[in-house]
Amino acid sequence: MTKRALITGITGQDGSYLAELLLGKGYEVHGLIRRASTFNTSRIDHLYVDPHSPDAKLFLHYGDLSDGARLVTLLAAIEPDEVYNLAAQSHVRVSFDEPEHTADTTGTGTIRMLEAVRLSGIETRFYQASSSEMYGATPPPQNENTPFYPRSPYGAAKLYSYWITRNYREAYGIFAANGILFNHESPRRGETFVTRKITRAVAAIKAGQQDFLYMGNLDAVRDWGYAAEYVEGMWRMLQADEPDDYVLATNEGFTVREFLEIAFGHVGLSWEDHVRFDERYLRATEVDSLIGDASRARDKLGWVPTIHGRELARLMVDADVEALAHSGSPWIDTVHLESWRTDDVSVGAAE
Repeated sequence: MTKRALITGITGQDGSYLAELLLGKGYEVHGLIRRASTFNTSRIDHLYVDPHSPDAKLFLHYGDLSDGARLVTLLAAIEPDEVYNLAAQSHVRVSFDEPEHTADTTGTGTIRMLEAVRLSGIETRFYQASSSEMYGATPPPQNENTPFYPRSPYGAAKLYSYWITRNYREAYGIFAANGILFNHESPRRGETFVTRKITRAVAAIKAGQQDFLYMGNLDAVRDWGYAAEYVEGMWRMLQADEPDDYVLATNEGFTVREFLEIAFGHVGLSWEDHVRFDERYLRATEVDSLIGDASRARDKLGWVPTIHGRELARLMVDADVEALAHSGSPWIDTVHLESWRTDDVSVGAAE
């Protein structure tokens, strides 16, 4: 029997890697996408096969986490064996500007998905994308037993989703697992997230298309891993005998300043010559240090990351240098010109 999975947030970084993983394992994959006037499926276009083809394994459906009735009917129609709830407003800095929207999608959207599972009556396993931002001000290292102390509307909304997932597991017997993922990046990361903002700028500065990169807090410490490896951990959580909550992390911390040094140094540049401070990129409340302890995932799931912060920075720089070389036209610094408030060191499943 072919397994069937539904992914919300399939067009995001994690959703695209997860879709690749599941298709490679022989799954039939269904994805939830929001209706837009322009196509927003660039991360999964390479996976798409005409649904009329007998080889088609990927199917997209319009829907939104704000529409509970639609979620119920979709789940009843698809009857997935596994549901991966990755969709959210996942940008921490933006959550200060749009706290109500963040609460509705990142928080309340999760209970709509869980209610859809319950009301549809299907037998499925449910994965909730939780976040290291729930720890906030709690000192590292952080694991599954560390107290939560969110420092942003995003972190608070994710904390609600975490607890409501546990509540539905205990109240209704749903196989529901929380994946508490620390920062995980890749060349598919959104351009306004700090790692990708840095690596794109490195490529543009090396090519002579840009002079400066404007940054906020350089002292924030983050545990950066490779998103393509983290989706394997998500899948393993739903293959376990019993549902549980797991931290996924590398257990190594790097400051934003160190990431800058590695990224610029990889192409023979000094970051101090090109980075400028802009206070507009600071959060209202900062999260100083997030470093995860993924011992439970290693011991119970056999999940071990192999790419850590240094390798990740170089990998992303190489990808952006190559992308710029093949783009045929100069990159515009849209991060600074159009999204000047969105410099971030957030974590999340989907942009």
